Amino acid sequence: MAEPEIVPVFATGVSAQLQKQREQELGIGKNDNAVKFLGQDFNRIQHECLQCGTLFKDDTFPPSAYSLGFKELGPNSSKTYGVKWVRPSQITPNPQFIVDGATRTDICQGALGDCWLLAAIASLTLNDTLLHRVVPHGQSFQENYAGVFHFQLWQFGEWVDVVVDDLLPTKDGKLVFVHSASGNEFWSALLEKAYAKANGSYEALSGGSTSEGFEDFTGGVTEWYELKKPPADLFGIIIKALERGSLMGCSIDITSATDMEAVTFKKLVKGHAYSVTGAKEVNYRGQNIQLIRMRNPWGEVEWTGAWSDNSNEWNHVDQSERDKLQRKMEDGEFWMSFQDFLREYSRLEICNLTPDALTARNYRKWNTTLYNGSWRKGSTAGGCRNYPATFWINPQFKLKLEFEDQDDDYGREKGCTFLLALMQKDRRKERRFGKDMETIGFAVYEVPREFLGQSAVHLKRDFFLTNSSRARSEQFINLREVSTRQKLPPGEYIVVPSTFEPNVEGDFVLRVFSENRHGTVEMDDPISADLPPEEALTEADLDEAFKALFRQLAGADMEVSVMELQTILNKIVSKHKDLRTKGFSVESCRSMVNLMDKDGNGKLGMLEFNVLWNKIKNYLTVFRKFDVDKSGSMNAYEMRLAVESAGFKLSNTLHQLIITRYSEPDMSVDFDSFVCCLMRMETMFRMFQNMDTDKDGVIKFNLFSWLQMTMFA
Repeated sequence: MAEPEIVPVFATGVSAQLQKQREQELGIGKNDNAVKFLGQDFNRIQHECLQCGTLFKDDTFPPSAYSLGFKELGPNSSKTYGVKWVRPSQITPNPQFIVDGATRTDICQGALGDCWLLAAIASLTLNDTLLHRVVPHGQSFQENYAGVFHFQLWQFGEWVDVVVDDLLPTKDGKLVFVHSASGNEFWSALLEKAYAKANGSYEALSGGSTSEGFEDFTGGVTEWYELKKPPADLFGIIIKALERGSLMGCSIDITSATDMEAVTFKKLVKGHAYSVTGAKEVNYRGQNIQLIRMRNPWGEVEWTGAWSDNSNEWNHVDQSERDKLQRKMEDGEFWMSFQDFLREYSRLEICNLTPDALTARNYRKWNTTLYNGSWRKGSTAGGCRNYPATFWINPQFKLKLEFEDQDDDYGREKGCTFLLALMQKDRRKERRFGKDMETIGFAVYEVPREFLGQSAVHLKRDFFLTNSSRARSEQFINLREVSTRQKLPPGEYIVVPSTFEPNVEGDFVLRVFSENRHGTVEMDDPISADLPPEEALTEADLDEAFKALFRQLAGADMEVSVMELQTILNKIVSKHKDLRTKGFSVESCRSMVNLMDKDGNGKLGMLEFNVLWNKIKNYLTVFRKFDVDKSGSMNAYEMRLAVESAGFKLSNTLHQLIITRYSEPDMSVDFDSFVCCLMRMETMFRMFQNMDTDKDGVIKFNLFSWLQMTMFA
């Protein structure tokens, strides 16, 4: 039976979520049907500008200090003094978008610390197919030029089409940021601008990991290798990655701030992102030597050790082989031995377009699944395993591994290989407001036997107190993405993504890649309500003590109005000093009267008031039971357990909405809000169950019925 569709009483963002879901079902967000960033349509803008004879000026990313940055590149900073935004035709008489194809020399770093991004762009130029997914064909400063260009970026699970104008920041007549060596080619500068726009400003791009750029240009998944302890087959992995068009970058760790951009004895730059552009095994004095080709996006400082441009080692390599390897060398590009590479560099990042080619003999596509999720304070932001009281409330996802890997060349243990990648969303945009990457990670648990084959379950605190994880991210770290390759026996597992500390809010994307088929589903409680049957009482069934109380409270008309109900409830709760409450508001009391009023006269008769009275007494019992810390209010975790004890099973999303709607600024729920929440929930469940006559979990409304129920209930 389908889960019942609950009327969205808590409608915060629901329509936007439904719209997003519909777009995904229609295929919007794929590379060939990208989402229009900020709703801007490149073709429409270009057409309108050509019709009017004007050049596009982008008001959503204006040529101003705001677009440059917020701190070092913010308004009135010394670094932005004298910056002018001009179009390429004001820089050079013959601007070109791309000349003779995009090459690595088109990417020279400017005054922005985004070498990580430029290393990714440089690697992109090695693969025309990938490049033109990001840089669409047909853009020019000559044909149909209207001062508008567009680029496509992968952003957290979907491709977005980002429109920019061609006003670029300059100083003393030269581009401030990325530029081409030729000086008249502008695709790389405009791509950098599009990336800056997608992230809020140029300054938001300062500092990062090459893997971030790799993934945003491919939608691929990145793996990291620590070069101090590399796998034995790393050179072969690199060869395969290059053959498959994978993007690769590496860097040298710094030990202090003074190390940043420091140049080593043999002219390598610490803390700087390099691209890996080639690898080859050559015969040197009768021995096979493994070489690797690197590129510094700066294009200025190059390796001076063995196998550098003019080193003696090349004299002992066959002339034709030497000419072949050095023929296409660019400025800033150099060869070095693989052993020197392992010794000098700290970390290698490989963005795998087909990651199985890196470890398996048979080239198969990965099976992939992507989930969007969120951590919300008070409902789904439980922190890591160090916080057992709240860890269980994090989102949970089930992973079903069915088939073991085929045998590979490396004799590894049997099992199912899969890659988990947890990515936090939109954190660069938050830098303007003093925020940055949160510390994130995940843990993987085996599904308990009693829950095998089920998806409608959210594992509770006791499970995590008594079961250890089967796998986990190598560390919790403040990077945009944490990814780890794992191998486990066939079976069902629970993935729990989290921030390190609880109550840290954020949105995330969880991606699962497996060598063989897998099943994944978000673990969540089914939406249901276990409610006692409503008794059909008459006044004769009520005891005399209650009748006497009602006559005293109701007054001459023998009915309780909204104002009378407010007076009654507030007089009662004021006597319970253990309850935290500001008192029942008129709006809360009006809502309760409307929910309980059967005859529609806006007041409660004796029978209606009796039902309400008994509900409130029952809610008070539940409230006191789950107010474990005796604070007089419900914290969000107590609230979740109390709601379940009252007979309601809700999804993570509904728990989030309850906290959003009913909690105080400190995320606690006072007694009056608790009563209103449970009252409304019970009424809405009963209403749904009564209207769902065929019990298929679906009811239909005309507009009048919908408004009657949502506006006046």
